Amino acid sequence: MFWFGIQTTTGGECVYQMLKAIWPSIQHMPNHLPTTSNITTSAMMCYFLYWLIQLPLLLVPVHKIRYLFIVKSVLVPVCWISMFIWAIVKTKGVNGTGIFNEPARLHGSTATWAWFAALNSALGNFATLAVNIPDFTRFARSERAQYVQLAIIPIAFTFFAFIGITVTSCGYNLYGNVYLWDPLTLIDKWDNRAAAFFASFCFSLATVATNIGANSISCGSGIFSSDPMPFSECSAHLGGWILCPWEILASAGGFLTFMGGYTIVLGPISAIMIVDYYLVHKGRIDVPALYQPHGRYRYTNGVNMRAVATLVVSIPINLPGLISSINPRIDAHSGAFPYNIAYLLGFVLAGGVYYIVSIAFPPTTTLTDELITGETDEKEWETSSGGKRDDSVILHVADAYDNS
Repeated sequence: MFWFGIQTTTGGECVYQMLKAIWPSIQHMPNHLPTTSNITTSAMMCYFLYWLIQLPLLLVPVHKIRYLFIVKSVLVPVCWISMFIWAIVKTKGVNGTGIFNEPARLHGSTATWAWFAALNSALGNFATLAVNIPDFTRFARSERAQYVQLAIIPIAFTFFAFIGITVTSCGYNLYGNVYLWDPLTLIDKWDNRAAAFFASFCFSLATVATNIGANSISCGSGIFSSDPMPFSECSAHLGGWILCPWEILASAGGFLTFMGGYTIVLGPISAIMIVDYYLVHKGRIDVPALYQPHGRYRYTNGVNMRAVATLVVSIPINLPGLISSINPRIDAHSGAFPYNIAYLLGFVLAGGVYYIVSIAFPPTTTLTDELITGETDEKEWETSSGGKRDDSVILHVADAYDNS
């Protein structure tokens, strides 16, 4: 829900820039909201419009929404590269941009910890998707379909981050020595209305595709797993309002603090999932039992106490730094340093603790000698019916699962 709200706020900014390109008078719309709300009347209106645009798209099946991603994969890179070329031409080459000519301001251990803090923030950007990735890989045609991400993600993230830094540096020289890290703020200063509309449209397309693919599906899958109900994916759509994301985006520092904050939880959760599958169960799981509320994976009243114990051990070590980052008046002293590597520290610590606890107290009821996929039932149907499915066998197996 957090990322859905953040992306919807960005989408609202895109709508504002598109409306401004068509009707420039929108920038003179009177504001009836207090300055403490960190959002204007026009911004709230555009947030609502973008929210409405997204709503019907959430009802499109996942396998059909891929056509939107195809359009996005063509237009968005064209937009980004065009902005990069514009930045280079306007500043007469990379050497003419401000950021690349500035000397280093941090040295020694201070620079090292700042680098780790930036790395932790970057990991926080992907931490949520790292936990929810099964919501998407289950639609893949084979396990090999995801291997390409090992190359695409590092290259694409690095390339577009470089473009963002270059374009921002261009804006520093062109628009009053101010770093405009929000590309839509940079677009707001363009005189070419057609270019502003095209760039804003591409950003809105990228945002809505990300919201549907990476945010609403994950949230809907989680809610549907705990309480199956229609329109589960729309829950993130409503939750975006509750979080008031414009408050989080009011300052870059607050946004980075929020991102770094939830890595102290997501890092350990990722480690538990990986260690449990690869080291504890060694990939041998009972897939049908995963969908049985009272099956072998129920643990203790539905709670894996080994995972709970691991979280209790791995999370508190990063709390002093989190508290200090939220309220700088509280000096955490040396306790703030672990927080700069919160994701990595939590991941390694949780992974080690969970493995040790699982070895000391093995989850015997969940261990199997081989991978159980449920595909044997298909073979049983074919065997019992001479190569054809026997509906009586199918109903018998279905009833067995329901009764369990």
